[in-house]
Amino acid sequence: MKRSYYLYISLFSFSVVSFAVILQQVGYQGVSFLPCPLCILQRVGYLGIAINCFLAFGISPLRQWFHALATACAAYGISVAAHQVWLLSHPETSCGIDPLETWINQFQLAKVLPWMFKADGLCSAKLPAILGLQVPEWSLLWFAVLFFVLLVTLFKKSNAVVR
Repeated sequence: MKRSYYLYISLFSFSVVSFAVILQQVGYQGVSFLPCPLCILQRVGYLGIAINCFLAFGISPLRQWFHALATACAAYGISVAAHQVWLLSHPETSCGIDPLETWINQFQLAKVLPWMFKADGLCSAKLPAILGLQVPEWSLLWFAVLFFVLLVTLFKKSNAVVR
């Protein structure tokens, strides 16, 4: 993959997290989108992709290693987002407060940056759809796209000059 693509993927992943924080702080259609524990774990997945792609952009000798780590972060994100999409389609399986919430909120990141990493919402909460899809469905879609792009390019030799 061309070096610049790592920067694009990194910026896109940071943008997805920024959009999630904006939804949380500003809301949409008068509803505040409080992040649930699975939402926080998805943010970690996007940040993992972003950081690893940024490192792949900057550190040439370890580019393949960071590329592989970014691919693993995308696979992780798919699993978390798919579980949340499943919860949305099976709301009867939710028992209210998720025990994962207490565990996530005890992390230092949740204490230092609560506006980004503190879980306050319910994983099975139905919030207004954005362009026809729930936020976890959008997240699953973008994780799948990123995973596919990263996986296909992981083992592909680039014939272009890497800049």
